[in-house]
Amino acid sequence: MDSRAVYPGTFDPFTAGHRDVVDRVRRLFGRVIVLVAVNPDKQPAETVDNRAATIRAGLPADWSNVEVAAWAGLTAGYCRLHRVDVLVRGVRNQADLRHEYPLAVLNEEMGVTTLLVPARPGLATISSTAVRRSQADRSPRPAP
Repeated sequence: MDSRAVYPGTFDPFTAGHRDVVDRVRRLFGRVIVLVAVNPDKQPAETVDNRAATIRAGLPADWSNVEVAAWAGLTAGYCRLHRVDVLVRGVRNQADLRHEYPLAVLNEEMGVTTLLVPARPGLATISSTAVRRSQADRSPRPAP
């Protein structure tokens, strides 16, 4: 299998839902690149390189067809440069679908097909934002 797919995102943080998408698509493609993106509209807690390293360290060793890369440009540019024809996006709900569909159309016009992977029901409510909030709620706070 020489097929390749890119799964882009800021992954701040990389959640159980993200991991599930990677696990499912790694079985469909010869190679899957988890593309840790720089998004100027977001202010992640960690640098792109730290997020990539954290994801890489958390993937099972036997997922040999999965790699992690950091990227600051357009995902379609990465796909062209690395000859990747499929972009993977996870969708949790109708709001995600409404957001992703127009982007998928644009990517298709640039020669990159988008595969929308629906979240498993037990993972559909997980978002990076909710995970960050939960982590912040659990962090120790200085005494007044």
